Amino acid sequence: MKTIGVFCGGFSSEWEISLKSAEIICRNFPEDYLVFKIVISQTGWYVLNEAQKCEFDINSMSFKFSEQIHSIDAAIVYVHGDPGENGKVQALLEMKGIPCLNSGPLASALSFDKWFCNQFLKGFGLKVANSVFLSKENELDAQELVLKLGLPIFVKPSDSGSSYGISKVKTQEEILPAFEKAFNEGDTVVAESFLDGIEVTCGVYRRKNGLYALPLTEIASENEFFDYEAKYLGKSNEITPARVEDFVRDEVQRQAKYIYQLLRLKSIARIDFMIVDNSPHIIEVNTTPGFSAASIVPQMLACDGISIQEFWKEIIEVELVAR
Repeated sequence: MKTIGVFCGGFSSEWEISLKSAEIICRNFPEDYLVFKIVISQTGWYVLNEAQKCEFDINSMSFKFSEQIHSIDAAIVYVHGDPGENGKVQALLEMKGIPCLNSGPLASALSFDKWFCNQFLKGFGLKVANSVFLSKENELDAQELVLKLGLPIFVKPSDSGSSYGISKVKTQEEILPAFEKAFNEGDTVVAESFLDGIEVTCGVYRRKNGLYALPLTEIASENEFFDYEAKYLGKSNEITPARVEDFVRDEVQRQAKYIYQLLRLKSIARIDFMIVDNSPHIIEVNTTPGFSAASIVPQMLACDGISIQEFWKEIIEVELVAR
């Protein structure tokens, strides 16, 4: 029986959500496998199995549990943010020769950075918001930013997978505090022009017969935008399937699958769009979308009549067994 390690935790503000995602995955994993949660923290890596906790050896990729040494045969990285969603753990696993079911180091790193990912996709003719990229070394000119992007604008950490640090800025005076807030979460920040439309998201994964797009979810946030509260604390209406025309749905699903191929993604990915005048504009790509009870992908699967266990069984068969 193969042992699968589900890596979770990490160093971002979404630590708890990552643990909840990993718990749902482990609880619904195919019975043919031994599955363990491997928690990454600033103080060390450890295995968490119900009430038991034991140290995880990064060098040997093994741990001692119930007086038995276990080495992981394959991994699923479900860290939201650093060091999983940006590909660092995947790179370590690759060097150790351990198969990873989700997107590899390069695909994860590129998708993780909002500005670089969108500029990459823009080069293939896909629509994105106008944007300005700044690092901590750049001088911020609020007036020039407004002239270039207009108001309102979104200010968000570019190199962070977290839902924290994002602001919708309506006046020039709010720009500097918004950038300070974003820089608390990452080293680079992107400001984007406002897209006035319907926000939808599409989950994509690889089946035995090719790429498959799940039903779209429409996001109607009670807050100004789909922030942490809206995403995880019930401050949004997530409507699956989305209330869009069939031709819009088909185009979003087509683009989502195209993006999945361009970025060379694996396992489940979720691509967020804003529909402006029936035209999809990419917001961001999520290679480690939430999988907690409150998350969107499980809602998509339920709408499509796919159990979580069936879903992960197919992911394993396609991404691990068949390759």
